[in-house]
This record gives sequence, structure tokens and C-alpha cells, in this order.
Amino acid sequence: EAWNAGEMLCDDLIIIDEGFGSLDENSLEQAIDVLLRLSESNRLVGIISHVGELKERIGRQIVVTKTPDGGSHARIVADN
Repeated sequence: EAWNAGEMLCDDLIIIDEGFGSLDENSLEQAIDVLLRLSESNRLVGIISHVGELKERIGRQIVVTKTPDGGSHARIVADN
């Protein structure tokens, strides 16, 4: 089942691709709160975004960066 902000893949996994950059500050705060609550309820929540506030608030991340040769590198970042 597809929705405008992402795609529901199964009952325990949701991946959301962007849209956060267009939200005002209050809406972004509400969206982050909902995502954090979902992740606390034994659901895996994946977010694809460039919004800095998400990086600050989401403790576990897979960070993908471009390499000089045109490839990419992924690293896992976890809060302590």
C-alpha cells in the first residue's frame, strides 16, 4: 500500500523518503515525534532525508556518502 510520504512494506517496517524539508518548524517537530513513537513500538522506521534536525534527533542512522570515484560508502551511527 503506497502513500504520499512513503511506502508501507509490512506491518513492522516503514520507509519514508523525503518531504521533511518542506515542513514548517511545528509540523517537522510533530512528524519527528510520531516517527520516534513508532520506532519505540517495535517498528523499524527508515527515513531518507537531508534535514539536519532529523540527524540530531534520530539516534541510530545509516549514513551514506559519495566517494571520489563515484561510488558510495555506508556507515552505521548509533547513539551511546
